[in-house]
Amino acid sequence: MPRILFAALGLILLAGCSPGAAPVPVPSPAPDVAAACAGLVKALPAKILDAKRRDTSPESPLTAAYGDPPIEVTCGVAPPAGMAEAQSQCFEVNGVGWFAKQVENGYIFTTIGRALYVELAVPDKYSPEANALTDVAEVVHSHDKLVTPCT
Repeated sequence: MPRILFAALGLILLAGCSPGAAPVPVPSPAPDVAAACAGLVKALPAKILDAKRRDTSPESPLTAAYGDPPIEVTCGVAPPAGMAEAQSQCFEVNGVGWFAKQVENGYIFTTIGRALYVELAVPDKYSPEANALTDVAEVVHSHDKLVTPCT
């Protein structure tokens, strides 16, 4: 009986240490974009940079989060400021073009030249942050139609 009690107590303590749902803003894309994004987000891997997928708040088929602090993935975002000139700043990872913007606590990467805008916010804890792009490139490549390649 004491073993069961200790095991239950251990599970309660472990559950109390989980980071909970990550707050991720939800975009409001057109219905056709939202439908395409839902498939892309659902197909994302279980881990990015060895960080496990976790719940988001509010729950949305357009967002995903990994690790603590969270790596945030959002599909259906608006093009970021500076995107118009971004073609010259495009860098490619496994066939997917990205625009990178350094922010206070890491980088925000947004797909370039694809039908959907997918954004990855990667905290500096995961430096080099661009390594996260290799973990999502295959899903983006297969679920987000190429319109204009990086030049």
